[in-house]
Amino acid sequence: MQKRTLIITGMHRSGTSLITHWLAKCGMQLGEKMVEPGPGNAEGHFEDVEFLKIHEEILTNHNLPRNGLTDGYVDAVSIYEKEKIKSIIRVKQQLYDQWGWKDPRTCMFLDVYKELIPDARYLVIMRDYRLVTSSLLRREFKTVDRKYLGRKYLSRLVWLIFRRARRKQSFYRINAEAYLKVWINYTSDILACIKKLDPDAFVVVNYNMLSEEDTRVFGHLQNKWNFSLTYSKFKDVFKENLIGQDIDIDPYITNKALLNQAKQLQDELMGYMSL
Repeated sequence: MQKRTLIITGMHRSGTSLITHWLAKCGMQLGEKMVEPGPGNAEGHFEDVEFLKIHEEILTNHNLPRNGLTDGYVDAVSIYEKEKIKSIIRVKQQLYDQWGWKDPRTCMFLDVYKELIPDARYLVIMRDYRLVTSSLLRREFKTVDRKYLGRKYLSRLVWLIFRRARRKQSFYRINAEAYLKVWINYTSDILACIKKLDPDAFVVVNYNMLSEEDTRVFGHLQNKWNFSLTYSKFKDVFKENLIGQDIDIDPYITNKALLNQAKQLQDELMGYMSL
C-alpha cells in the first residue's frame, strides 16, 4: 500500500490547530505525543512534539526565536539537522500507512519536506492577515496581563485601573508591524512552495469556510488523496466563544507598504483556492 502523508501548513493563529483537531476526530494519525493545551489554545495545539522539537532546535541553531515568530530565514538546514528530520519521517513511514502533522513553523522548512517526502499532500490553511495579526497581539498581551493579574490585590488594582489600557496600546504599537511581517514571511514561503508542486498535491483552505464546507474538504482528502477517514462534523470542534474580539491593526502599522504587500500576497494565495 502506498504511504500517504499530509502536511498541514499555515501561519500561526490561522486555524491550523482547529482543523488538525477536526482531522484527528476523523481518524487521521497526527502524532503519538501532542503539545499540551495552553493559554492561546484552550482546546490544544495538536502539534506533534517530535516535529515541534526539531523545528525549535533548528531555529535556535540559526539564532532565530524558537516560537517561529520572525521574519528571518533559515538560510540552509545542515546535513545533521536534515538527518534528524529524516529519522522522524522514517519511523512514521514504518509505523503508519497514512499520517501527517501540523506545526506552523513547518512553513519555514517547506523546501526541505518537499525534498524528503516528494509524494506528500499539503493542506494549506489561510486566514486574513489582519485577523492573524490581531489574534497574535491579543494572545501575546495575555502573557503580560497574567503577570500583573497574579500579583497582590493593590498591585493588581493599579494595573487594572491605571496601567493596563496604556500598556496594551503601547504593546500593540510596538508589536503589530513585527507580527504582520511574520505573516508576510510565512505566506511568501507557502506561495514559493506550492508554485513548485503539482496542482493535485495541495489544497488551499480558508478555515472560515469549514463550518459550511467541511464535507467538500473531507471528500477531497478521502476521494482525491485516498486518505481512509471517518467523517466528523467540523462544527463539533469549532467553539465560537473561544474567538476573541478583533483589533483594527491599521493604526498600529507605521509602514503602510506592509499592508499593501500583505494584501497582494493574500490575494495571490486566494487565487489557488479550488474547493
